[in-house]
Amino acid sequence: MTKVIDKTDRSAGEDLAGKVSLPSVFALDGSGEAMWVDVIHRMEEVYSELLRNETDLERKNAELEEAQTFISSVVASVSDILIACGRDGVIHKVNPAFLTLVGMEEAKVIGTRIFDYVIETDRKEAERLMSAGQEGRVLEGDLHFRAAADREECLAMRCAALFDGRRRRLGAVLTGRPISELRQAYQALHQAHLELQTAQRKLIEQEKMASLGRLVAGVAHELNNPISFVYANIYTLDRYRKNLVSYLNAVHQGAGDDEIADLRRGLKIDSILSDIEPLLEGTLEGADRVSEIVKNLRRLSFSETGERHAVDLDRVLRNSAHLAVRAKNAMAEVSIDSDASLFVDAHEGQIHQVLVNLIANALDAVADRQNGRVDISTRQRGDSVEIVVSDNGPGIAETEMNKVFEPFFTTKDVGEGTGLGLWITFTIVQDYNGEITVRNNEAGGAEFHVLLPLAR
Repeated sequence: MTKVIDKTDRSAGEDLAGKVSLPSVFALDGSGEAMWVDVIHRMEEVYSELLRNETDLERKNAELEEAQTFISSVVASVSDILIACGRDGVIHKVNPAFLTLVGMEEAKVIGTRIFDYVIETDRKEAERLMSAGQEGRVLEGDLHFRAAADREECLAMRCAALFDGRRRRLGAVLTGRPISELRQAYQALHQAHLELQTAQRKLIEQEKMASLGRLVAGVAHELNNPISFVYANIYTLDRYRKNLVSYLNAVHQGAGDDEIADLRRGLKIDSILSDIEPLLEGTLEGADRVSEIVKNLRRLSFSETGERHAVDLDRVLRNSAHLAVRAKNAMAEVSIDSDASLFVDAHEGQIHQVLVNLIANALDAVADRQNGRVDISTRQRGDSVEIVVSDNGPGIAETEMNKVFEPFFTTKDVGEGTGLGLWITFTIVQDYNGEITVRNNEAGGAEFHVLLPLAR
C-alpha cells in the first residue's frame, strides 16, 4: 500500500504521524517511514520552540517598552535640565526642561553642540566640565545659557561620564538647575538679614542711650554736690581776693600804721590767710571728685572698639551699683560680697551695662517694699567668674520665666521699660561665650546668675 505525505495540515500540536503519506515514487520500507516520522516530530518541536520564543520576545519587548516609557516619563518630569553629549560635545539626548529653557524643538537640538547654547565667556568652563566628565570625574560649576526670549539663565551644572553597555565612555552627561531665582531669593534674604541687623543695632543703641540717660539722672545729682562745693569755695575766694587787693593797695600807697592795722582788722586779713589753705584743699577735692565721676561716665561709653582687656570686676561692680542706686534714687539696702582678685577679659563698658541692667531690675523689683534688699556677689567657679544678683521682691511668674530674655518683653508699665535691657544683657553675655540664667530663690525674689570666662 502506497502512502502520500499530506502537506496541507501544519497545525501546531496535532499528531501528524497518522496523516503523513508518501507518493508512490517515494515508497519506503518500514525504516524509511520511521525516519520521516522522526523528522516531522523534530520540525514540530522547532516550530513549538519558535512559538515560545516569539511569545517571550513579545513579552520582553512589552516590558522594554514599558521600562522605556517609564524612564522617558521620569526624565520628562525632572525639573532639572539633562543633556547627554558625545566626546565632541554633540548633543544626543535632552529632556523637556532643556527644550523649554532654550525654546526649541528636540529635532533641532539633537546634533548640535552644547557649546552653541553657552555664552562665550563661559565656553572654557563648559569645556572643563565636559573633559572632566569624559575622564570619569564628576565636576560642578555654573554656566550661563542662552535662553528663550533673548535672555540668559545661570545654571548650577554637574557633569559625569556617559557609558555604553560595555562600560566604555561615550561622552558626558550634564545636569543643571536654574539658580537665577535662587540667587535673587538669596540676595533678598541677605538684604533682609542686613536690614534686620541694622534694626537690631539701632535698637541696641537706643537701649544704650536709654540706659545712659537713666544713669545720667543719677550722675547729675552726684555731680551737683562737688560742683556746688567748688562753686561756693570759688565765690568765697573771690571775696577774699577783693579784701586782699584793698589791703595791699593801702600798703603800697604808703598808708600809716594805724590805718593799715584798722584795714587788717576790718578786712579780716588774718582770718582770710588762715582760711585760704582749707578752701583750696576743698576745691581740689571737689574737682577730683568731678574728675572721677567723669572717668566713670567714660567707662560707660559701651564702645566695642579695640581689643578686650582684663577688667577689674570688683571695681566695675561697685561703680555700677553706685550709679544704679543714684539713678533709681533707691532706698533699698544693697549688699556687695565681691572678690577683689577677679578679672574678666572684656570691654569694660559692656560689663558695666550688664551689671547696671541687672542691678537696676533688682532695684525696680523691691521699689515698693519697706525692707527692700539687693544682694550682689562674685566668686570663681573653675575657669569662670560667677556673678549673682538677687532681690527679695515678688519674683518672676513661672509662665514668664522663659520670656525674660526675649526682646521687648517687660512686666513694667507702659513707658517705664523698653523690654530690651535683659535681652541686650543676654546678647553681651553670649558674645563672651558666657551664660546667664534666672530662677526664683527659696526666700522669695528673683536671682540672676552670670558666668563669664576668667581672664588669663
